[in-house]
Amino acid sequence: MANPTDTPSMDTPTELPPSADPLGEALHLLRLTGCVYARSDLTAPWGVDLPPLEGHMMFHILTAGRCWLEIDGSEPLLLERGSLALVPHGLGHRLVDERGREAVPFFDLPVERVTERYERLDWGGGGEACRLICVVVRFDHAAAERLVDALPPVLHLDAWEGGEDRWLSDTLRFIAREAESLRPGGETVITRLADILAIQMVRHWIENEAQVDRGWLAALRDEQLGRAIAAIHREPGKDWTLETLARTAAMSRSAFAARFTEVVGEPAMRYLKRWRLQLARAALRESEEPLGIVAERFGYRSEAAFCRAFKREFDVSPGKDRRAAPTPLLSA
Repeated sequence: MANPTDTPSMDTPTELPPSADPLGEALHLLRLTGCVYARSDLTAPWGVDLPPLEGHMMFHILTAGRCWLEIDGSEPLLLERGSLALVPHGLGHRLVDERGREAVPFFDLPVERVTERYERLDWGGGGEACRLICVVVRFDHAAAERLVDALPPVLHLDAWEGGEDRWLSDTLRFIAREAESLRPGGETVITRLADILAIQMVRHWIENEAQVDRGWLAALRDEQLGRAIAAIHREPGKDWTLETLARTAAMSRSAFAARFTEVVGEPAMRYLKRWRLQLARAALRESEEPLGIVAERFGYRSEAAFCRAFKREFDVSPGKDRRAAPTPLLSA
């Protein structure tokens, strides 16, 4: 029998209208944090081996020349002026002037740290020039884990010439100027623009390349399941039950339970619990709010019940996890 203290709070927020765009709402939740960026001026022959960065994503914006992006297990990707590549899973990868070129570990290169979050690299053999803006970020929301799991190893856009997406090419140019000029507030500007670019790349992939019939994205695109998931996202602290979620999806309890598990890959109430705890984890890392306040916001009647659930989910206490919040760095 379940411990009654683990039952979420019975406080029920005001009813919100059903979402007409669950996927759009999920993308709206995404937010990038912890921006670190580097400008690299490279001349052939050259090769840079970038290490794995767990929990982070890396953008590469090519503003001059050309190069290849190589990831083990994937076809090499040619990047040309105006290319935007996103490596979403924190995988180690190589950037080289020619395919198969030997690459030097990034931390062994003569990188100049200009500020805490901005670095410059001038390196190579003196041949054909290539200029890159590299940005390391992480998504700081529970939606990110679900989204990143669904993405391929690399997302790629060519947008310098504009056309219908002229705003995208202008954004790439603006980022390049910010990285070169090092004006006050540059880190904030680049972080905000990287946020927009990441969401645009994900949207482009979903609209043009994604073939998904199972998982989180498929559920969001499902008319009935998407309504239930959007409701959870909008009101995570509400006293949701299988019955009320099924009603939100306009389905019977049994049909909703079976379909949710089949498409998402886990039961609806398990999804709800994990979503609440992931949000609570982010909230704790971002603020000094007492545990009890955070617990109540995300549906737990007591701090003790919240701490037990948190420890079961993340194998660490909320307080210890808050103190160990990660900070991304490019340099060793």
